This record gives sequence, C-alpha cells and structure tokens, in this order.
Amino acid sequence: MGSLLYTPEKMDSEKYLDGLSERIDQLRVQLMKSDPSSLAMRTGANFRLKQPGTGEFLLPLWGQEIIVTYPELIAFGTQTIEELPAYLQALLLYYFNTCDGISTAGYWISFSELPDGRFYNQAFQGYTGQKLSKAFQNDLQSFERAAQNLGGQSELRATTMSIGDAAYAFQVLPKVSILVVYWLGDEDFPASCQLLFDASVSHCLPTDACAIIGSTLTRRLIAQGGR
Repeated sequence: MGSLLYTPEKMDSEKYLDGLSERIDQLRVQLMKSDPSSLAMRTGANFRLKQPGTGEFLLPLWGQEIIVTYPELIAFGTQTIEELPAYLQALLLYYFNTCDGISTAGYWISFSELPDGRFYNQAFQGYTGQKLSKAFQNDLQSFERAAQNLGGQSELRATTMSIGDAAYAFQVLPKVSILVVYWLGDEDFPASCQLLFDASVSHCLPTDACAIIGSTLTRRLIAQGGR
C-alpha cells in the first residue's frame, strides 16, 4: 500500500500532503495518455468533446455532479465551479486509473478482504465503525435519519454476514458503492457499526482510496446527527 496509506491523522500532515500532491501529478501524467472515450466507458462517466483533443468528463461523486477536465484531469464542482480538494482529486484520479469497467458484484465484503486490507483493518475500523458507534451509541433513529439525509438507501438484501438492525448503501462513484451496517447494543454488548464495500471495488480503486471513502462517509454521518 506504500507510504500514502490513509489515516485521518496523516491527512493534515505536511509530509502526507506533499506525497499526495506528487502522486496526483503521477496519476495525471499516466492518464493523459489514455483515450477519453475508453476512460468514460470504463468508469461510467460521460465525456463531452469541446474541441479536438479537449473536453470534460461528467460523473457523480457522493450524489453531486462534478467535472473532470481533459487532458488536464482537474476536477471541479459544477455548483461552485471550484477545484476540489487534493484528497478528492486523488480519489477521482485513482478511480480513472484503476477502474476496468467491471460490473458491480452485488454483494458486500469487509475492508479486511481488500488487497492488503487485513493488515490495516483494525486501524480502519477504529476511525470508521468504532467512531460511528461511539457517536450514535444506541440511537437507531438518529443513525437512520443521518443516513437518509445523505441519500443512503436502505439495504435489506442478505449478505455473508448479519445485515444488522439497519443498513444503508451509498453510491460514491458510478461503479463504487459502500454500505454502513448498524447493530443495536444490549446489556452485554454496546452498539456497533461496520463499513462494507461492493466486492468489485478492488477493480475500481486501490485500498488506500477505499480507506478515504470510509473515513469520509463516517465524518458526514456524524455531522448529520452524531453526538
């Protein structure tokens, strides 16, 4: 996974941001050699040609449409027309660089099942599931309200593990989705949460980027109604 392994603590460090900026530049150079029509087909984005050799991709990110210019490969929000922050630029570039056009698998896996994920699973659970369970405690209604406010869809399909007392799926990118599962606590065990990914996600993003997605969703849910 390398030195850019995501943790919330690293995100504010100068060393991490310098490394991220360097990686962004590398990804852009790699992608500038790609055919934009092929990129659009693989990622589920729409490509709009403006002039010969230039254009823009349009695709949703967390339910909001964004623009990625071509060949510069710089991402902007369509509502504010502002350049997206570095961690989102990196997420999108990883997506364009990695996504091979695979269809979603239709079932969920844990972070530990991602490439190299087992080694970092404890840290991931610490800043996602544990943080969510601490924020919402045993307040199922607040959790559900927060998930619904963010556009989460109630997920009732059977999985390889217990679906919990509530579960909400979020479409992050056209071919990337994430599930947050919530279990109520009782007198013996506290409430708990876990984030899962569609099993195809490693065909779309490296594990580092999945960690960024998990942390982002955690922060957004807590901002909606956590304690």
